Amino acid sequence: MNQFLGKAAVAAITLAFASQAAATEWNVSVWGKRRAFTEHVEKLAELVSEKTDGEFTMNVSYGGLSKNKENLDGISIGAFEMAQFCAGYHRDKNPTITVLELPFLGVNTLDEEVAVSHAVYGHPAVQADLARWNAKLLMTSPMPQYNIVGTGEPRDSLAKMDGMRVRATGGIGKAFSAVGAVPTSVTATEAYNAMESGVVDTVAFAQHAHLAFRTIDQAEWWTANLNPGTVNCPVVVNVDAYDALSDKEREALDSSVDEAIAHYLTNYGELLTKWEGILAEKNVTKVTLSDAELDAFRAKAADPIREAWIADMTAQGIPAQELYDLVMDTLKKQRM
Repeated sequence: MNQFLGKAAVAAITLAFASQAAATEWNVSVWGKRRAFTEHVEKLAELVSEKTDGEFTMNVSYGGLSKNKENLDGISIGAFEMAQFCAGYHRDKNPTITVLELPFLGVNTLDEEVAVSHAVYGHPAVQADLARWNAKLLMTSPMPQYNIVGTGEPRDSLAKMDGMRVRATGGIGKAFSAVGAVPTSVTATEAYNAMESGVVDTVAFAQHAHLAFRTIDQAEWWTANLNPGTVNCPVVVNVDAYDALSDKEREALDSSVDEAIAHYLTNYGELLTKWEGILAEKNVTKVTLSDAELDAFRAKAADPIREAWIADMTAQGIPAQELYDLVMDTLKKQRM
């Protein structure tokens, strides 16, 4: 009897270990705090766990695994299985997706941002670009057009932007540089301190980031219609980790992307609805630039920067014109 119980106990322990071994646990590196920008990652983790009965789980870490500018490096060496990063943080490491950060692309909605991003992510040249880092593009983190907050006299003309020190990355930084401003690419988590200490005069962010990183708390004004562009921030997975998933786990992950994005869009829409009230509550003045100033900004920033980007990327062997045309064609199809 005792011998039987002993064998049964060993069998139970063996089964328990086998069950533990079968479970898949991924670490996910993001930064800051939970906010609209990370809601699709949180939703994805929730959906994957539900679909696999808890056998595939994700631990979302806000800065505990890596610095935001080092997330792609962490993915490349398998330090964690999933991460979010922004193309403008290291343009040389992901040149193909910087097409999505060109200024004044004309993307008007978050749905359009999702469409153009995922179209670009699906291009073979882009997939090969990220594969150099052992990264597989999973989904985008769609953001609306950036606008700037600042203190003192509002920067409501190009002349007033001359010499302006602005926190701006990627193509947005290049756009401001084209009109005489001085962009600096401090990370989102450093923006508040940079503004407080006077390192920058203004900060360019989407609405959620002005809230999450508290730059709105220092703001006296906000540009309501500058809309120079946005940054592109993919969520990627380590190729080896993805390939190691079981068929069930991979299906759970892949099939959850659209639902996670839909959740993100709904959540972000609610934030945009509240934005006007937040501005009033914090006594932040809305600054509207004239059509003439916006046209002048586009003339100086849009065409020259796009043409320079295409020439530079083509020289590197990247199908730059094809990628740009893909963005424009996707926008047209999205609006049909």
